[in-house]
Amino acid sequence: MKPLRNRPFLIRLLYAICLAGAFYNHARTVAEHGLDWNYGGLPVFVCFFWTGLTFVDALAVFLLMINPKLGLGLTAVIIVSDVVINSWVGVAYGFDIASFIAQALFLVFVMLTVGIAWRAESPRSLCKQNGV
Repeated sequence: MKPLRNRPFLIRLLYAICLAGAFYNHARTVAEHGLDWNYGGLPVFVCFFWTGLTFVDALAVFLLMINPKLGLGLTAVIIVSDVVINSWVGVAYGFDIASFIAQALFLVFVMLTVGIAWRAESPRSLCKQNGV
């Protein structure tokens, strides 16, 4: 079986789809409650982070297609920080277990695949793909 030539693009596309879904969820919350909602009394840094994800998730989707290395880096930072903060919130205030499991699985997927997509964007790889 021939390996997928577009595997790095497909990885980035899957990241973008997941982040677009996260953007939708955050944007829906902002539309319903506004930018300054306190998420039922959570600490300000958590509220700022979650509301900020509305914009950062959308930026990552854009960058994954336009500037892949920057998009890949931002995606990794987003999901690692999201799982860390949501773990703390879950321990301190209670988990939305379905959402947390989805985020944790996305974290595992990103950590297992980001290197593949990253290496494909190196200058040597780009030259090799273009026959140089």
